[in-house]
Amino acid sequence: MAAKQKNVIVTCAITGSIHTPSMSPYLPVTPDEIANEALAAAAAGASVVHLHARDPETGRPTQDVDLFRKFLPRIHAESDVVVNITTGGAPTMLAEERLQPALQLKPEIASLNMGSMNFGLYPMLARFKEFKYDWEEPYLAGSDDRVFRNTLKDIQYILESCSDNNTKFEIECYDIGHLYTAAHFMDRGILKGPLLIQSVFGLLGGIGPHPEDVHHMKRTADRLFGDNYYWSVLGAGRSQMPIATMAATMGGNVRVGLEDSLWIGAGKLAESNADQVRKIVTILDELGLKPATPDETRAMLGLKGRDAVSFG
Repeated sequence: MAAKQKNVIVTCAITGSIHTPSMSPYLPVTPDEIANEALAAAAAGASVVHLHARDPETGRPTQDVDLFRKFLPRIHAESDVVVNITTGGAPTMLAEERLQPALQLKPEIASLNMGSMNFGLYPMLARFKEFKYDWEEPYLAGSDDRVFRNTLKDIQYILESCSDNNTKFEIECYDIGHLYTAAHFMDRGILKGPLLIQSVFGLLGGIGPHPEDVHHMKRTADRLFGDNYYWSVLGAGRSQMPIATMAATMGGNVRVGLEDSLWIGAGKLAESNADQVRKIVTILDELGLKPATPDETRAMLGLKGRDAVSFG
């Protein structure tokens, strides 16, 4: 089973590449907005912030390292939160482009997807009809013919490129086969434990959000990794809080944030990432659980420490 723990790691994914700026006025886009949201999420109880960047003029997802440099130093200076930088970027990007922020900035954690997959965002078009930027509607509509490429070669390239940085990877698994891919790289010694397995539920093209899917992911990970991993979950859209709550009762860790869901309740937009963090922290409290501090998270995952990054 997953590694034993006293407290729950709460990750907050601040902006991401799934949602477009027209979908919510609260989605952070500029460097100042991203920094403000990350700091507020940390103050609300998140011990990890998962970070993408956006073009401040258009809101488009970008892996421009200079844009990451506009918000990371402030987050580092004003909080001890663990910074997790994406290598996923967006489904329209190839591995070399997606890798650059993590490679150059050397965070304590970086995300890494464990397989190529369909990544269907187009159902969102049924709910959003007006768009501020020209790129948004085609970006969503084109996802019915888009494969999010993460080949075995791509995965090995990212793992080996960052090996000298001592960056721990948040292993993002959108389906059962992705767990076996992680086990493959662990067996080869390219990926080392304890793993942080982030199971993703409810995105079209990956595993669904049914409770049986959640249990199946956990059972499979337990069998493959034993005590040498920490299990975390994220549910897309309306699945966010139910799946996080379920995972917490199963001894898991949780991820919330506007990257994964724009909502705080039925028909009500979350006005900040911190809103979602506060909600899950309240749920954890009702379950008799506590969010881990950043330093507790570092100890659990064996992180290199905040002084070993390249954006302080």
